[in-house]
Amino acid sequence: MTTPRIVHPAGADIGEALGAAEFARLMAPAGPFEPAPHLAIAVSGGADSMALTLLAAAWARRRKGSVTALTVDHRLRPESGAEARQVGRWLSGRGIAHKILPWRGDKPASGVQAAARAARMRLLAEWCARHNILHLLSGHQLEDQAGTLMLRLAAGSGGDGLAAMPLVQGLAVQDLAGPGGTSVRLLRPLLSTPGARLRAVLHGHGQAWIDDPSNRKPAYARTRLVAALEEMTPNGLAAPRLARTARRAGQDRAALERACGEALAHFVAPHPAGYFELDWAPWRNLPQAISRRVLNRLLARAGARDFGPRLARLERLWQELLGAYPKHAATLAGCRIVPYRGSVLICREPAAARERVQLQPGDTRHWDRRFTVVLGRGAEFSGECIVGRLGSESISALRRQLADEGAALARIPAAVRPSLPAFRDLDGVVAVPHLNY
Repeated sequence: MTTPRIVHPAGADIGEALGAAEFARLMAPAGPFEPAPHLAIAVSGGADSMALTLLAAAWARRRKGSVTALTVDHRLRPESGAEARQVGRWLSGRGIAHKILPWRGDKPASGVQAAARAARMRLLAEWCARHNILHLLSGHQLEDQAGTLMLRLAAGSGGDGLAAMPLVQGLAVQDLAGPGGTSVRLLRPLLSTPGARLRAVLHGHGQAWIDDPSNRKPAYARTRLVAALEEMTPNGLAAPRLARTARRAGQDRAALERACGEALAHFVAPHPAGYFELDWAPWRNLPQAISRRVLNRLLARAGARDFGPRLARLERLWQELLGAYPKHAATLAGCRIVPYRGSVLICREPAAARERVQLQPGDTRHWDRRFTVVLGRGAEFSGECIVGRLGSESISALRRQLADEGAALARIPAAVRPSLPAFRDLDGVVAVPHLNY
């Protein structure tokens, strides 16, 4: 086991410190910011996040705002709790508010790094949403950006992958508010800043930090790629060049996103029942980079995912749809792709909508990452009330009970109905809001 150690700035490899004016210039493109902004900072105790916390706290104070530093205790190592408390003592001594967010529950036997990253982002975003904080800052810096780009290159990513990490990223927080959840802005202002300059910030403040050697384990793909990068270019030029490549790809991605948004507005009809109707003929005449992006976006939305399918699978479906109007339905990424009256429906695949949510009177919950479901305070039901997919078998029984079958069922395409949310108690289906039942 590798034990993290506290590093004191006097013995650190440092460069020219990132100053307050330069940090303000890095923050500007991430704006606008409200008056007296309250920022949350993700801080592990490492050099990058500690330097970010000091810089952001000074930035906020000059704008009559404040910061709260958030440390996620993953509880993967016995000493993690003590480290989180040490970070709290350091920051409290500087007048910076600090909270520890524990990752509770069972931990996976494999894929630990990915699971820990996902848990960390969920805990941070949920805390921000609960406390009405819009901006969450992360200390990803230049070498992190270069390493991310190398991982994406190794995975054969497309143009979006080469853009690596964006400066600003929206995080949807489920179960806290409205359809789609609350949005938190993840900001990465240090993507162009080398780590040595951040260590210099800590040197100037006399601030120690925690160094975790496990982050450099050769077992991790990112660690191996970064080591190879350093070996190829011992003068340190590769990381800045890769980061510049990512920045340019990010600019291209932003332009494509704007064009994609315009295409979605013109050629896609979103429906309250959680599906999309794509006007196939004009869509296939769009520039290929745009039509592929539109399809990817629809699959992510209808499939209740943060991202679309893998590039190879997306390309295969995209080529099929470009070639000819589909004769049969297809499935991909938790979605059904269905020909419908000259258009193409993209809707949730019923088998993928497996979530079941128990409700008590007065509850508001999010179901299947697509719908906000509400049970009124005066609701009466037999036993417990569960929300889940309607399912084909329930549609047949429901058809006999609907007084006006034509108006209720014909309004929603048959392919969509099985994945609609249905309220059940011990007696069976008691409500299907989209069918006015």
